[in-house]
Amino acid sequence: MRKLTYFIAATVDGFIAGPGGDFDFLLEQLTEDFLPYLLTEWPETMPTAARAAFGIAEAPNARFDTVLMGRGTYDPGLAIGQTSPYAHLRQIVFSRSLTTSPDRAVEVVADDPLAVVRKLKQEEGLGIWLCGGADLAGQLLPEIDELVVKQYPVLAGSGIPLFRTGFAPRNLALTGTRTFEGGTVVLTYAKSPA
Repeated sequence: MRKLTYFIAATVDGFIAGPGGDFDFLLEQLTEDFLPYLLTEWPETMPTAARAAFGIAEAPNARFDTVLMGRGTYDPGLAIGQTSPYAHLRQIVFSRSLTTSPDRAVEVVADDPLAVVRKLKQEEGLGIWLCGGADLAGQLLPEIDELVVKQYPVLAGSGIPLFRTGFAPRNLALTGTRTFEGGTVVLTYAKSPA
């Protein structure tokens, strides 16, 4: 069975974007010691244009062959003309307001995210990457098998949290940590055994 991984950048205080959805302050944290790690260990999580710019356009997908996005995650690229931000992956955008896809390589789905993910998990292939955002992550929480947080050494104070859902504490098992000189820590968690 395929695994759903929420691989996301966050501040130390748990925000994935500013209050208005801005995330440039997180991109500034891609330090010289951390960027090579992303390019070699997680190449498919780089947008297609960035892969070309970094010379890894032909790098094979190491972990994922499918990416899931909420409308808020998809829109910033769309606003600058990137209708297919991850052309090297199967792209699924969950939205009730975007009725048709601006690109034939991007599947827009209004169906229940949990049902869609459960079906995707039954298919053959690599893992499924939940790219963002908070509302979609909150809805998919029961199906998230792994949480990988790129925790950047910055405080935001407020903004969009990792998950937007009701209060329901869930224990996780820490399965890995990696610390970088620039202060970034990659934290990997799995569902805690019941």
